[in-house]
Amino acid sequence: MLGVAALAVTCLAAPGAAQAAGGSPGGDGSGARGAALTWDLKPTGTDARFRGLAAVSRSTAWVAGSPGTVLRTTDGGAHWRDVSPPGAAGLELRDVEAFDGRRAVVLAIGEGEASRVYRTSDGGRTWTETFRNPDPKAFYDCMTFFDRRHGLAVSDPVNGKYRLLSTADGGRSWKVLPDRGMPAAQAGESSFAASGQCLVSSGPRDVWLATGGAARARVLHSADRGLTWTATDAPIPAGESARGVFGVAFRDRAHGIAVGGDYRAGQPSPRASAVTRDGGRTWAPAARPSPAYRSGVTWLPYSRAAALAVGPTGTDLTTDGGRTWRTLDTGSYDTVDCARDLACWASGEQGRVARLGVS
Repeated sequence: MLGVAALAVTCLAAPGAAQAAGGSPGGDGSGARGAALTWDLKPTGTDARFRGLAAVSRSTAWVAGSPGTVLRTTDGGAHWRDVSPPGAAGLELRDVEAFDGRRAVVLAIGEGEASRVYRTSDGGRTWTETFRNPDPKAFYDCMTFFDRRHGLAVSDPVNGKYRLLSTADGGRSWKVLPDRGMPAAQAGESSFAASGQCLVSSGPRDVWLATGGAARARVLHSADRGLTWTATDAPIPAGESARGVFGVAFRDRAHGIAVGGDYRAGQPSPRASAVTRDGGRTWAPAARPSPAYRSGVTWLPYSRAAALAVGPTGTDLTTDGGRTWRTLDTGSYDTVDCARDLACWASGEQGRVARLGVS
């Protein structure tokens, strides 16, 4: 089977082949000429909105959403098992990080005790609540893991600085990191719990934090697992609470993509994507950016140039490292993730989950 990254190049090489026909909700790509990347919808039997997604493989994926819903598939999306944590009913689950088909960590967002972390090691048959936020001023948004043991979760600023939780045992226990190395937050600055991608890592120590809601959109970077940070302005529109960088993705510690814009329906989102080649020290606007607000982004496996970005109005593809983008589907998705076996998954509103294929 042709790899996904190779298919991406093939699709853009064929005139018109990258466009899904008619913007149908399913984005099935019918009518496209030649080989085309398309989303193959996998019915979940629910209308939950899945902003949390973990692609383990072509057969296995986890999704997390509202209200307190976690689903898992082990047969490529043909069947989904409801493995929701019993204690999470009614909570907003916005991020899931899975190590395999049995071990996963889920983040619930919200003010005070609504922010929680749950962990399972048996495929979701049982869960343990491993963190409940005791601070009414904290609001956790996203998680990331460097490996199977070490991970971070981020809260919106508390007392003028972003707050980080750290785990060194795969999410079984968490501690608040000191904030001495965290730059001061801007007035009104926060992170967006829209796709589970406001906090991402690459390699054993590097991590990036995407921000918005303030005068300037920023991306913060740490090279020591969250102890010290530097902040860089990103050329994505900000200045209002609904604008900023919503998701970032790094294929290594140098090359990254940022996406965002204005999440309000009908609002324009010019310059909705940006790129870096120096680990986030500097960011440049895309020469041809995504045409609208995008909340999720991921690099295609083993590719140095291909990536996907998703949002409520469509999916975009780049084959030049984020400099230019083309829309390949107009279906609504909130987040996207790819597995090491070249399988890419997306999820979003109304129970929508899909796996990338070719037609």
